Amino acid sequence: MYAVIRTGGKQYRVAAGDKLKVEKLPAAVGAEVVLDQVLALGEGDNLKVGTPLLAGAAVKATVVSHGLGEKVTIFKLRRRKHYKKSQGHRQRYTEIQITGVTG
Repeated sequence: MYAVIRTGGKQYRVAAGDKLKVEKLPAAVGAEVVLDQVLALGEGDNLKVGTPLLAGAAVKATVVSHGLGEKVTIFKLRRRKHYKKSQGHRQRYTEIQITGVTG
């Protein structure tokens, strides 16, 4: 069974046993989190789609680690105006492992 969930403004297709990196969640390492914004549930040819969410569906996950993503460099330049600006950014993420999909 798989599910399409929404977290951190993004959508992910997950199944039991999957590991993925999502936007930072306020949970400690080893804690269990319940992601209840389930958009769709599927198993084989059977697919249930919510409008926009499915009532009573949830995905359980365990927090594996927290970290910082790769560095992104932002560089702005205005030609002939003596303007240069350089900036960097590293997005925080939480790595989770999906333990179960219920619906």
